[in-house]
Amino acid sequence: MAISFDAAVEAIIALGQRLDSRGLAPATSGNYSVRLRDGRIAVTVSGRHKGRLTPDDIMLVDSEGVALEGKKPSAETALHTVVYRIFPQVDAVLHVHSVPAGALTRQLPQAAECRLEGYEMLKAFPGVTTHQTTVAVPVFENSQDVPALAGEVAGRLCAAGEHAPAYLIRGHGAYGWGKDLEEAERVIEGLEHLLACEIEALRLRGAT
Repeated sequence: MAISFDAAVEAIIALGQRLDSRGLAPATSGNYSVRLRDGRIAVTVSGRHKGRLTPDDIMLVDSEGVALEGKKPSAETALHTVVYRIFPQVDAVLHVHSVPAGALTRQLPQAAECRLEGYEMLKAFPGVTTHQTTVAVPVFENSQDVPALAGEVAGRLCAAGEHAPAYLIRGHGAYGWGKDLEEAERVIEGLEHLLACEIEALRLRGAT
């Protein structure tokens, strides 16, 4: 359920501290957003450390990512708004710079997706009720041309049938989303675990 701006600010600050404690917000990386009741979006401003956010570090943009106040939103805001446009049930999007996401995607340089199969932790994703399934997480090439990357993300997410509530950017990080911040956080935490399992499986295969 969509929430007020004040509630979103409080929740984003608390979330930033939790993700930072897990090593998912190094330096000033990452960005978080919440869609409000009136359709505006609360998003972290550019260049702030996510483990030390204050209310002044969260601002409002419209549904297209245009600033509604005199602050600079995250440079990757368009990668949030594209998810909100495609999925009306989504009210929270998180972007983290994860070691497993960055490392695994570089070890799979030709892969357009990361296929996760047979893991119990797949049930962290909304709608997944069994480990006996395969979830494909799209992988995109990293780019500083955020509008072009957002267009590519939109095209593939719209074309997908069953898909993960997440995507990866090669050598960069992960985006995950949900109906609220709690669900989005669960998606990111579950994805982090699954990617770490894949890296360990690659290591073990290489050692045999």
